[in-house]
Amino acid sequence: MRRFGTQGPVNPEQHYVVARTEELTEFIKRVKEGRYIVIFAPRQTGKTTFFYAAMDVLATEEPNYLPIHLDFQAYKNLAPSDFYSNLTEDIREEIENTYHKSGEAPSEALRGFLENTTFTDNVSMLRGFNALARMLENQQVVILIDEFDGIPQTVLSDFLYALRRIYISRTSPRCPHSLGIIGVKSIAQLNYDRSVSPFNINDDFALQNFTLTQVQELLGQYTAEVGQSFAPEVIESIHKQTGGQPFLVNRFAQILTEEMDIPITESITMTHFSQALQLLLEERNTNIEHLLTNIRKDPRFQTILMRVVSYENSVPFNPDSDIINELATYGVITKGTDRKCEVINPIYLYRIVQTFKPVVNGLEDDYFPDDSDGFQYLTTNGHIQMEQLLNNFRNFIARAGFRILQVPETPQEFIGQHLLFAYLDQFVSSVNGTMYIEVPTGRGRMDLLILHNGKKYIVETKIWRSERGYAKGKEQLAAYLSTEGVKEGFYVAFDHRDVPEPRTETEMIDGLTIRSYIIPVVQERPSLGTSLN
Repeated sequence: MRRFGTQGPVNPEQHYVVARTEELTEFIKRVKEGRYIVIFAPRQTGKTTFFYAAMDVLATEEPNYLPIHLDFQAYKNLAPSDFYSNLTEDIREEIENTYHKSGEAPSEALRGFLENTTFTDNVSMLRGFNALARMLENQQVVILIDEFDGIPQTVLSDFLYALRRIYISRTSPRCPHSLGIIGVKSIAQLNYDRSVSPFNINDDFALQNFTLTQVQELLGQYTAEVGQSFAPEVIESIHKQTGGQPFLVNRFAQILTEEMDIPITESITMTHFSQALQLLLEERNTNIEHLLTNIRKDPRFQTILMRVVSYENSVPFNPDSDIINELATYGVITKGTDRKCEVINPIYLYRIVQTFKPVVNGLEDDYFPDDSDGFQYLTTNGHIQMEQLLNNFRNFIARAGFRILQVPETPQEFIGQHLLFAYLDQFVSSVNGTMYIEVPTGRGRMDLLILHNGKKYIVETKIWRSERGYAKGKEQLAAYLSTEGVKEGFYVAFDHRDVPEPRTETEMIDGLTIRSYIIPVVQERPSLGTSLN
């Protein structure tokens, strides 16, 4: 039986695989046109799997093309001479393997070429490719280079100039006829001689995250094979939480089908989804390790990311900004429809907030009055009394006063949201509930969705910007409640103005109950001469 794959490239014999038919058709079309194609995308987005699928198409359906697959991952620290000698050996092995798989034997001239040719530098590589073209009968070479980022810096510029010379050459047949380069960084981001681009002839190819239709296709393969179905809302929720990120989609499905012991006679429901999401939000898989490592690389990332999360006007997506470009390269943010930065999916958003939340903020013991604990906010039938719980949070912020400014490693402008997240997270954990982020745009508003005892609670948080923005936020929350089938929602805006206007109000919007709070955030510690009473 096949399974959902999360360890390296997937293949149809062992794993459920999204066909990406449209993307493959377009890619093969460009290969036939002789384009030199560059695919760059964050790790674990299915680039290598896509390349293998393209090679299979070329090998089985396009006999006039000779695909050669290379991988530069282990080349990074090689001296130039070692790089070119290993490149020669890899090309030789790929050609021999291709002929072996087809059951054909290379011509005597080609065998002699393979045995006697060794590249020593970019010039000998140029001549070697020209000679290879003459040895082949009615075949055109297509080279696909995986992990191109691993190319030694000492050979990068000359290697790219050589490929450019081949591309613009009038020699026929051109060798390679087409080229595919795959990596995390684009050609422009690699450290070549910036005075002139050595590779200004490349054709960028975008490989996007899975669409909802593709997630349905992937999970549908499992259902067709095993018989266990996914409730439609589960598939939609998986796509929404992961943003279609291929690793996360497969990992989510892996947890549901392999690790939760759900009888295959049962349909996978939203209850199962919530349990799987909680496991995914708490584990340290390779994808999350990459995320956390990347966002900790530069202390400026915290300020940028928390502003993206917390402010509706976000941060302009400026591709010329090194810091924005780097976060986009890591697959953390993307450009929204309004050309502002967005965190790419709610799971990453949750982990970003958790990462930058202090392990201990020093106020945990003050969340609840001395004579109470979180369990008093449960009704006798086990439901959360959200209004009383948030009333207490409002009172906690007032009790804490200037001490919230002493929370370590937290920019003051985000302290309110940090504390609300930590407060609710502690409470939800104590009553064995689940809390995750459900956010439509990835920025500006952070909807905290709590599941407990079969009931759903939604809390939207924002930083106060204006009366108009405050009113608009309530309307957005009402619209979101309607899509989730929830009759009551909670809206918390943090007021950082010098003269804040605290407010607590309940109103009906489109038949839904909205409980709203404007909570002042202390701006500075009072002077020694100021009374604290």
